[in-house]
Order: sequence, then C-alpha cells, then structure tokens
Amino acid sequence: MSDLDRVLERVDRDLDAAIQRLFDVLRIKSISTDPAFAKDCAANAEWHAADLRSIGFEAAARPTPGHPIVVAHDRSAAGPSALFYGHYDVQPVDPLELWDRDPFDPVIEAMPDGTKVIRGRGSADDKGQLMAFVEACRAWKAVTGRLPIPVSILLEGEEESGGPSLPGFLEANSKELKAEIGLICDTNMWDPRTPAIVTMLRGLCGEEVIIHAADRDLHSGFYGMAAANPNRILAKILADLYDDRGRITLAGFYDGVPDLPETLREQWKTLGFTAEKFLGVVGLSLPAGEQGRDALEMVWSRPSCEINGMGGGYQGDGFKTVIPAKASAKVSFRLVFDQDPHKVREAFRAHVRARVPADCRVEFIEHGAGRAIRFPDADPAFAKARRALSDEWGKPAVFIGSGGSIPVTHLLKTTLGMDVVLAGFGLEDDRIHSPNEKYNLQSFHKGIRSWVRILEALSK
Repeated sequence: MSDLDRVLERVDRDLDAAIQRLFDVLRIKSISTDPAFAKDCAANAEWHAADLRSIGFEAAARPTPGHPIVVAHDRSAAGPSALFYGHYDVQPVDPLELWDRDPFDPVIEAMPDGTKVIRGRGSADDKGQLMAFVEACRAWKAVTGRLPIPVSILLEGEEESGGPSLPGFLEANSKELKAEIGLICDTNMWDPRTPAIVTMLRGLCGEEVIIHAADRDLHSGFYGMAAANPNRILAKILADLYDDRGRITLAGFYDGVPDLPETLREQWKTLGFTAEKFLGVVGLSLPAGEQGRDALEMVWSRPSCEINGMGGGYQGDGFKTVIPAKASAKVSFRLVFDQDPHKVREAFRAHVRARVPADCRVEFIEHGAGRAIRFPDADPAFAKARRALSDEWGKPAVFIGSGGSIPVTHLLKTTLGMDVVLAGFGLEDDRIHSPNEKYNLQSFHKGIRSWVRILEALSK
C-alpha cells in the first residue's frame, strides 16, 4: 500500500475517535459576539492549541484585543508551504425555543432518508469543517510521522463577530504566517455528491442605524402625528433603499459591477440550478431581487442589500400605545467585483441623513467591511486540489462562486500575498446561523479523506 492508502485507511479506522474529539469542541459555548462567553472562547482556543501540540505542532493560543487566535506550525516537511485558516467561534443560538435539543449537546441523528448528521451549534460552521483538516493532519502524522508539506494553522475566535482583531494580527505576524498557498474550509459542496472549490466570494459591509426622536417614549394618543415617530421614519428610509425593479438606490452603488460574462453564464447553466428548487427547500418560490436576473446570478455575481434586524417601541406581550424614543435596524450589503465597502457605507449614511427630520438625530455603528475577491483557478494548486477532490468523491469537482463573505480571504491575499483554495464540505441545508444546525457525517468523514488527498497532491 502507498502512504496515501495507509493514511486513508487510518482515517476510516479512527472515525469514531474523531467524532468524539469533534463533540468535545462542539460542547464549548464559544459565542464570540456575547461577552458572557469570553471564557468559553478562551477555553476553546486552549483546547485547540493543546490538541495540535499533541500531534506534533508548535501551537499556542495568542492573545489579541478580543478573543485569542490559535497559531500552529509543523514545517518539518519539504515542499510548498500552506496556511490553513478556520474559526472556532460560533453564532448565538437564539431563538433557543426553536432548537429540538440543547445546541451544545451534540449528537448523531438519522434523517428520514437514512442520512446520518452531526447536530449542534458549530457542527458545520466551522468546527466540523476545521476539525476535518486537523484530523487529516493527525492521520498523516500517525501513519508516516510527518505531513506531506509544511503546514501552518490559524484559528480565529472572532469570525462570527466581524473579525476586528484579525487584520492587525496578520499585519503584525505576516512574516511568520506567510505561505505559498492558503487553505480555507468554511464553504460548501455544490451538492451532496459533487465537491466544489469556491473561486468567487462576495464582500461585506455591515451597518447599524439608530434614529433618535423624543427624549422618552410618548403616549400615542397625546402626541400621535404631532411628534416624530422613529419607527415610521426608519421604515421609510429602509423602503427607499430599493426601487420598483429590485435595484438598490444608493448613489454609485453599482460602480465596479460589470454584467456577467456570457461564457460564465453559460457555464453556470450546466450546473442544473433552478430558483424553484433553491427557494423551495426554505418554503419559498419567487426570486425577490433584481428583475431580469436569475437567482444564481443574484447570489454569486450581483450585490445585495438586506435588512437583518429591526426594533423600536413595545414588543412584549399585549399592546402598549407608545411612540418610541428610538428605532434601529441592522443592514448588510454583500458586494461583488470592485465595489468599495467604505464608499458603500458612506453612500448608505448619506441616504439616511437626507431623510432624517431636523429635530431628530441619527447614530451609526459600523459592523465590519471586506471586499469581494476572485482567485485564478488556472493556478496549479487549484488544479491539484480539484484532482484530489475528484478522486475522493468519484465526480469531477467544480469551480463555483459563493453568495457568502469570508473577509479573511481578502486579508490573506492583500496582507500575506497568497491565493486561497476554498474547499469545504458543507451543504445548503446545514442550517448554519439557524436553529438545529447540522453537518452530514459523510461531509465530516469524506472531508477528512479529502484533506488527506489535497495535502498529498500539493506535495507533488
């Protein structure tokens, strides 16, 4: 047997132990956005550092102004070096009552079709994904005593809360972290049987806006229509973000957004994607964005503006007739091609200020920014990774775009000067950021095997 065959056999034999290690990680409540869970985030970072040291990495949980970042190195092998990125933090679990079980009590469940899934917060985003890579390294080390190539690992603890500490950390440690190729796991397959490498990611601009009016909540009978109502003001501001054809109205918003090349449009048509199927799994049927664009184009190559949260006034049980003193909304923009997130932010703020009455005031809170990015799929590393994935899954891996944003990809490109292979094994129905998040057991198992093959392929 070749080394590759023996390592793959080891992965299969060690699967139950790998699942238990993943369960240990899933039990840690590493919710980065809530200060109440800061100790849990620190504990998770220390768990990973200790685990990586146990398989021969030099590893430590490094302090940052926020949650720790885990850095690990095993540079004993020859060949092209790789930097793997993952994140150990998770989204909040609210609304808790919509979960079928404790989000931090992981379990393997059988779906109605017999498919086995790992259920729990972070199972797909991103603990199951990052542990698949770690388990691949563990198998190589156990069988051969070494990795096929030099590997560094970077595990962030603030990805789900905007990643405020990461840019400065990368800048300060750029010499240590620089590698010839980046590897990221936080993406999906095309379908449960077809592996994919993401080469296009949308950027992100997040804004919170708060409209302040009276100095206290007012009786709606005594003050109704005479006093400014922040809910009404904010509703009009948000409605004005879109025209009747679904286009976003901010000044200059579409600067740097070309039409999709016809060759790429034709390639995407071969994927068998339909809006009815895509929306049907979430109980919808009609695309709601720009008229004249198909749904795949909307989520891969067109920018978006979505209202992610709104609040103002009494929202408890029963009824309370007040005009609230303030109202707020959280708005995110997904960006494509050469859109500048900082220009988009300023355009949004100008849009809001122009619509706020003179006796009211507006407050803005910034929630992260990152440019869209595209990677050259002609790079030899992409071809090697594609062959490795195709060998494992028995179907040709496809190059795809993604509607999501992974800001670290742009940071790795601009700060460390590396292209990034984004090869993850999540599925569209994994319910990430939602109640009852899951990760298919096959995604975890074959994800480990896939990373084993990718590491070997990059060594050649």
